[in-house]
Amino acid sequence: MVDFGNTLKELRKRAGLTQQELADRLWVSKAAVSYYEQSLRCPSPEILVKISKTLHVSTDHLLGIEDKKQVIDVTDLTDEDIRFLENTIELLRKKNNSIKTASKKKVHAREEK
Repeated sequence: MVDFGNTLKELRKRAGLTQQELADRLWVSKAAVSYYEQSLRCPSPEILVKISKTLHVSTDHLLGIEDKKQVIDVTDLTDEDIRFLENTIELLRKKNNSIKTASKKKVHAREEK
């Protein structure tokens, strides 16, 4: 597990939880959370899934397998709301790709001069 302890600690703090509050949500002891954060112990697969759900991140993110992808909690949103978000995300990706393409063209134009 690549830097699992630091990732867990950072995510817990970002969520505004103490070690005890996270432990209560996971049904483990405060000491267990402390051991996880210090990388002295590794959580079981079941606890790892609970951590990911509690902190709204993927297990891959917790384990350092993925870095860029993020999970958005769409609980309580309607299907229409979710479609709106998906369309907005797609538009933002197209915009960002257009900006990258334009920047590359400018660099190539400068190199040709």
